[in-house]
Amino acid sequence: MKRRELLRTLGAGLLTCTVCSALRPPSARADVHWSYSGAGGPDHWGTLESDFAVCASGSQQSPVNIAGAVPTSIGELEIDYRPTELKILNNGHTVQVNYDDGSTLAVRGSAYMIKQFHFHTPSEHTVDGKHADMELHIVHQDTSNNYAVLGVFMDEGAENKTLKAIWSAMPFKETGEKTITGIWINVADLLPAARGYYEYTGSLTTPPCSQSVRWLVLSQSITLSSAQIATFRRAFPMNARPVQPLNSRTIFWQKA
Repeated sequence: MKRRELLRTLGAGLLTCTVCSALRPPSARADVHWSYSGAGGPDHWGTLESDFAVCASGSQQSPVNIAGAVPTSIGELEIDYRPTELKILNNGHTVQVNYDDGSTLAVRGSAYMIKQFHFHTPSEHTVDGKHADMELHIVHQDTSNNYAVLGVFMDEGAENKTLKAIWSAMPFKETGEKTITGIWINVADLLPAARGYYEYTGSLTTPPCSQSVRWLVLSQSITLSSAQIATFRRAFPMNARPVQPLNSRTIFWQKA
């Protein structure tokens, strides 16, 4: 799909829903307290609010342990990410960067536009039962308000220059969006060179745990330094939902 046609299609659909709650970053109602431990932790999400019931009852929940993936030829990811001025916030559950319109991902004939990206530690998805140190989630939406999330594993290693710019503006306490004038970032710089990926149907990993989310998890990881991991954990020592049952779902693997 040509970029101009893709943007025209996405833009027309998104403009009709500028007040939809679905266009806001995936999150729970502000007046319902949920967390990653204790009485508001993942084991209790489904009972905190009626809208969260699927967190407990859903059969397609995320994250999952990636194992036994079925090789397939579903096609490469068509990624066209553009720079955006840094707009960062701490929403009380993660550090999030909101993205300007115009950056797109297409897969299997479906097109999505980036809305935001954020981070978890340790990784929410596991591979053969093993966590990465962190995980990046790039959240996209199509014209029908369906979500696709691109996950990137992050392991301790060399310092990450793109994260260095983001981390320099990291808010350690909950705060609204702040634009950091003069700092431009491109989330494409946080993707590994090889773009092989796992695909499965899942959910948002935070309340309300909405299902029918297309998950695309890259099989190659990126690195960040131990100091960068420690800096994020100053804000969020742990913000990962435990893996959920796969049930009858199949995980597919597209080789790079």
